[in-house]
Amino acid sequence: MIYIGKLCKMDDVTETLSSPTSDTAQLRQTLGDLVVASHRLTRLAARVTGNTESPATWRTLSVLQSAGPMRLGELAAQSRVSQPTMTKIVRNLVESEWVKRIADTDDARAWQIAITTTGADALQAWRDALSDALVPMFADLTEDELAAMRCTVEIIASRAELSTAASAAVAGR
Repeated sequence: MIYIGKLCKMDDVTETLSSPTSDTAQLRQTLGDLVVASHRLTRLAARVTGNTESPATWRTLSVLQSAGPMRLGELAAQSRVSQPTMTKIVRNLVESEWVKRIADTDDARAWQIAITTTGADALQAWRDALSDALVPMFADLTEDELAAMRCTVEIIASRAELSTAASAAVAGR
């Protein structure tokens, strides 16, 4: 039995890797496949829900929810859009009352953008709608397959948290 993390275990390992080079190649291939599959799944779920909000809106709210308030330029970089585009997104989100501008404690001339309770509720509703749309496609998963998916989510979340913490440390936050 192989344990991955604290809660994840795999009883059957069907493929044995023969060398560190093949380990790296297989990891690279698997990670690439995971990113592509994740994007496809998100697009499919969004299409099924019929939601017309821009993916950049949800990405922006998600960044703010996970990383906390930040300046517009940093938010643009984290959301992978230009600063002028982020200005438009934030303007729309402020009008919707999904984000608010708050004073930057480090620079009285600057503002930070923070998610509001209304924005967090909207983000959760969107995530719930995505999940609900996907349930029929995955309703026939076995208990082991569902456990493998939970394990995958746990691994990815832990690595993403490490990356976020490392980035914050480098930025001096």
